[in-house]
Amino acid sequence: MKQNIIYELKSQLHKISSEEERKFLWRKYMGKAGLIKKLLGNLGKLPKEKRKSEAVAIQKIQKEAIDLLNRKENEIKKSEFKINLEKDAEQLEYTMPKIGHLHPLTQTIRMMNNFFIEMGYSIMEGPEIETDEYCFKRLNVPEDHPARDMQDTIYIEEPNYFLRTQTSSIETRILEKYDPPFKVAFPGRAYRNEKVNKSNHFVFHQYQGVVVLKKVSLKDLFGTFNYLFQRMYGKDVIVRYRNKYYPEVEPGAGPDMQCFNCHGKGCRLCKNVGWIEMGGSGIIHPNVLRMAGIDPKKWMGFAFGLGLDRWAMAKYKITDIRTLLGGNLGYKYYENENTL
Repeated sequence: MKQNIIYELKSQLHKISSEEERKFLWRKYMGKAGLIKKLLGNLGKLPKEKRKSEAVAIQKIQKEAIDLLNRKENEIKKSEFKINLEKDAEQLEYTMPKIGHLHPLTQTIRMMNNFFIEMGYSIMEGPEIETDEYCFKRLNVPEDHPARDMQDTIYIEEPNYFLRTQTSSIETRILEKYDPPFKVAFPGRAYRNEKVNKSNHFVFHQYQGVVVLKKVSLKDLFGTFNYLFQRMYGKDVIVRYRNKYYPEVEPGAGPDMQCFNCHGKGCRLCKNVGWIEMGGSGIIHPNVLRMAGIDPKKWMGFAFGLGLDRWAMAKYKITDIRTLLGGNLGYKYYENENTL
């Protein structure tokens, strides 16, 4: 009988679901007239030499029975609490509120990423804290080069560590790390100590790209731009190309788009010229390829850097670049956002 007590108790506890039933089992096993109390009461009938070992065995059964009964009590309480909670809860029908949407810059980046992926580009990124070597020297801009005066650098530790002034620094890292051929595009944030106005900011964004193949030309570069402009702004977009100087390319050129705000008439946004400068580009200078360990006699390429903020402004008809970083919650939700 003694050996079967715990087995029977477990079996009976498994079948019950209420506190009243548990209390009944407590009385049956642990009460004054319970089974375990009877075992303890019978110790006096045993020979003296067996009483001690028998008492230890019964106390072990008693402890295990108490643990089983207490554990069942906790299970029943938790179950009853859950049932009462669900009984008192009200069933409400509701629609999840719209709590936000992607920033215009994020939407623009995702669109442009998709367009370049369609053209066979890989998408990468790079560090915002840069060194003089990757942001200037490897772009054919030595220490005494006048082009450095065009970029008012925000230094962390002069003269070597600073916030990158251009995403071209990612280009130099890609040229150094990967063997051609390749086509890579990379969006990112850049910093220059510039006066803030409607079309310029000291924190701005660029969309950079680099292509290195056996043979490329300005025709390939302009064809890439034409495809991108038409995908972004439609087939009626008006674009022009002008000669430009950049030390990392030769020749250099840049696309201008007719001002979306005044449609070429002239306004404060386009500084009354009717056109907005959308970026710069050109054929990669042989010196840049050599510094990256690429033979310019075997390989050539083109690179471009687009003013991402202006591309977003033109896409969403934003007339002041300062609002992009101003916490403006009033930007309209882009209807095709879910497909980006």
